[in-house]
Amino acid sequence: MLSLFARLPWIHRALIAFFSALIVVALFLPAPQDLRQDERIYQVGKAYPIDINYEALALQETLPTLSVLRWETHTIGSGDSMALLFQRAGLSSRLLYTLTSTSKEIANQLTRVRPGDSFQFGFDTDNNLLQIKRKLNEYETFLITKSENGYTSSTDTKEVFYQYNYARNTITSNFWNAGLGAGLTANQIMELAGIFGWDIDFALDIRQNDSFEILYQEKVVEGEVVGRGKIIAAIFTNQGDTFKAILDDRTGNYYDENGRAMKKAFLRSPLDFRRVSSNFNPTRRHPVTGKVRAHRGTDYAAPVGTPIWAAGDGIVQKSSYNQFNGNYVFIKHSNTYITKYLHLTKRMVKTGQRVKQGQTIGTLGGTGRVTGPHLHYEFLVNGVHKNPRTVKLPQSKSLTGQAKATFMANAAIRLKNLDRYGKLLATD
Repeated sequence: MLSLFARLPWIHRALIAFFSALIVVALFLPAPQDLRQDERIYQVGKAYPIDINYEALALQETLPTLSVLRWETHTIGSGDSMALLFQRAGLSSRLLYTLTSTSKEIANQLTRVRPGDSFQFGFDTDNNLLQIKRKLNEYETFLITKSENGYTSSTDTKEVFYQYNYARNTITSNFWNAGLGAGLTANQIMELAGIFGWDIDFALDIRQNDSFEILYQEKVVEGEVVGRGKIIAAIFTNQGDTFKAILDDRTGNYYDENGRAMKKAFLRSPLDFRRVSSNFNPTRRHPVTGKVRAHRGTDYAAPVGTPIWAAGDGIVQKSSYNQFNGNYVFIKHSNTYITKYLHLTKRMVKTGQRVKQGQTIGTLGGTGRVTGPHLHYEFLVNGVHKNPRTVKLPQSKSLTGQAKATFMANAAIRLKNLDRYGKLLATD
């Protein structure tokens, strides 16, 4: 037999040896039923026992189920304190003390309250306080939550998305009404006036048929618009002159389409725009003496107590009182420029004090020789009175280099978006 096997070709011998080895290995393998895991065949409709981890269930039962709490909302009223609010919610002053002693964050949220602030209190079925909620804004809520070791705090923040919106209007009566008619908020109207306030005196320069258009951000949370963001780009046409302003993301400042800063050395108007009693008139008849004399300045009529701003950076040359000017402030801005503010109710700066542009230096009044409360404002260049509305102001600072190149690219896109949204959303 072996001799016969030896005479076979080598490939046949190899195959026979291989298959013989496989047969030997198969003989030592376990039976198929031994390899099968504990597998059961279940019948439909028949009950079977299930192993339950009771320890895990016990742990879950100790966690507060905030979704099924009983909630109460209480609001701070005029003259209220947090202690009174806790009392109305059926909570003790000791608990309030415990909470305010837990952390600085909790103490701030429970002690720095104003009328109108609302708090939500979450109670379980045994009337135990498990959570307090205070809404900070449309997308943030401060939470105080009971834990095993007392109370912890956190802030629940919803994701905020931004989208563009557009507004425009033509002025028929005044700028404020035009802004409201365009759907702008009071803050947006003031922001728009602030952007162009170095080029346009909104108390004196606004005329019928002036117009504006703006592209601004809206804040969106969970599909709902919850607030307004910054003005992205704006165009204002005043007495035939068109001014453009675009937001620079890097600095947060506004520049024109050529990269020149909208902010200049002097404000055109040293107070919030209001009705004006007189313009610059060098041959004005004095309201008290009746004599024709130079009225070297501009009079702004506004409510007594209206804040008066420094038109530019400088040093207070004089802060004093006399029978003609009443309370007055003179500011020297350089060897070239001086601004004067007369008839103030109250002076808020002293002689020699350094002031910044936009800083409140006093409040409007009717002191001195006047017929009614107003601000008399003068602008002097090299000692000569000039009309503050039309005087040529120092050149604004421009962006340069890479900062300018980046801004110019973004400005072109934003002005294009302003035009595109105007065509899509304008309802004229």
